[in-house]
Amino acid sequence: MDKRILAIGGGELKNGETLKIDGYIAAEAKKAAGERRACGLFVPTASHDCMPYYNTFHKIYTGLFGIKTDVALTVNREWDAEKMRKKFERADFLYVGGGDTVFMLGHWKSSGLLPLIEEAYGRGVLLAGLSAGAICWFDQMYSDSVVEGEYAIYPGLGWLQGTACPHYRERAAEFDAIVRGRRLRAWGLENGAALEFVNGKPVRSVSDGGKIRSLDGTDGKNVVKLVF
Repeated sequence: MDKRILAIGGGELKNGETLKIDGYIAAEAKKAAGERRACGLFVPTASHDCMPYYNTFHKIYTGLFGIKTDVALTVNREWDAEKMRKKFERADFLYVGGGDTVFMLGHWKSSGLLPLIEEAYGRGVLLAGLSAGAICWFDQMYSDSVVEGEYAIYPGLGWLQGTACPHYRERAAEFDAIVRGRRLRAWGLENGAALEFVNGKPVRSVSDGGKIRSLDGTDGKNVVKLVF
């Protein structure tokens, strides 16, 4: 099965700022489900399992697109491993929400949630994620998770090559300087834009007003920018 990740640069789900992208995810989930009702599993670890965030996800995906939803709650609570596994097995897509990326990855690894996510990825389940949920899959990620407002490069999962920055339009100058200084290849993911990877390769972008920038700072002098 093809392994698929949809990295969404940002945008407020509750304000409908990513509806075109959400519609794409819903359509892909329905294709995967066939005659079944499609199901989306929300993974809110980065927001410390914020329930209003899940309620918004449910309102959008069930209310607008007819998708059944469920949520993976694992932060500061006991959870049943077998019940959680069944949630993942029923899901036609995962949606990883925004928030504290470094905390999220640490919790996934310590709690045992990461193998369930990796197994879903291996089965061809679409992994969609916004902001923290977009950048966590890369070799490196640009985040202010450790000290709010102080952005730095942190290690990601390494499932996708390169470095990624969410909300790129607001952070372009600072991130470009890092890309140039460290001679990186990177992705600048704007709000309202998503980049889909299949088997680790970028194949298409989906826009709700934003753009995806491919950044190359490997000569150490300039950052070459291309719109994907």
